[in-house]
Amino acid sequence: MEWFSTLTLALGSAWTSGINLYATVSVLGLLQKFALTKLPGGLDVLDNWWIIGVAGGLYVIEFVADKVPYVDSVWDVVHTFIRVPAGAAVAYAATNQMDTTVWVIAALVGGGLALSSHGTKAALRAGANLSPEPVSNWTLSIVEDVVAFAGTALAVFAPIVIAVILLIFVAFFTWFGPKVFRADGRLWRATKAFFRGEGFKEA
Repeated sequence: MEWFSTLTLALGSAWTSGINLYATVSVLGLLQKFALTKLPGGLDVLDNWWIIGVAGGLYVIEFVADKVPYVDSVWDVVHTFIRVPAGAAVAYAATNQMDTTVWVIAALVGGGLALSSHGTKAALRAGANLSPEPVSNWTLSIVEDVVAFAGTALAVFAPIVIAVILLIFVAFFTWFGPKVFRADGRLWRATKAFFRGEGFKEA
């Protein structure tokens, strides 16, 4: 069943990368660094202290930015170009010692999972920004961090559990997806208006 644990680690980590890439990389790197696990494929490079340090520093920056209304949405828009390809790269790195067909499919599915989790997060945060109080932003941010840390740990230590979680998420996203894409479209338009100096408003 080693192939199953490798595949679920690849896809689970790709999914959490869409939520919080820097938390995912930090957890994987630290688990490998302290010999709590042996990461498959090319993921073993993550135990480098430079990589862990940079990921940790960026996590701290994201932790702060993620708590500020509207700044969090701009951050999410920018990270569309970072989290999604990174999710595909994580899935590829975990499976690159397996058959070519496996790692190609893993990279494609991993990128899709990262896109769906990132899109869901961005849509929820954009909705929260329409609320007049900051509590919802803080609550969502903390929950997202917990999901990213716990999800990465489950991807490493509990392959069956993370597989079930991914199946539930895919089923949820199949229903919720159109709403996510409409919300993300509004977020993109609002962000472009923000950078044109028109203020951040619902488009």
